[in-house]
Amino acid sequence: MQISAKADYAARALIELADAGGGPVKGERLASSQGIPPKFLESILAQLRQQGILASRRGADGGYWLARPAERITLADVMRATDGPLASVHGYRPEDVSYKGSAIRLSEVWLALRASLRSVLENVTIADLARGPLPEAVTQMLAQPGARESR
Repeated sequence: MQISAKADYAARALIELADAGGGPVKGERLASSQGIPPKFLESILAQLRQQGILASRRGADGGYWLARPAERITLADVMRATDGPLASVHGYRPEDVSYKGSAIRLSEVWLALRASLRSVLENVTIADLARGPLPEAVTQMLAQPGARESR
């Protein structure tokens, strides 16, 4: 699975905001604290605001803050806001893809893959990442043999 820079930067900025305690935080501070290119981050923050994940205010006392509690923002919410559906096949949802002949079961694998992604991304919140711990199901996955190996 490829995680886009956009999704990664969005998650990191949201974790910083959750850790900041609720007050407005300037985009420049978020960018510098996480080593994110400021212009790119500003466009991501605007996207998160449009999706109702962030709120913002302009001016000297302005900045960004979470639009809802960190416990109610999942990584799936963040990835959908930045990149669209969690899983797609040639731009189609897995349930809208069908194959013929010997490849007929492949669409079931794409559906299972999406279900697997959801089992992690819909259960890990920004609060889990900012304050810990991670959900038990995720830590159990990390404890499985080979979980930390790249292939």
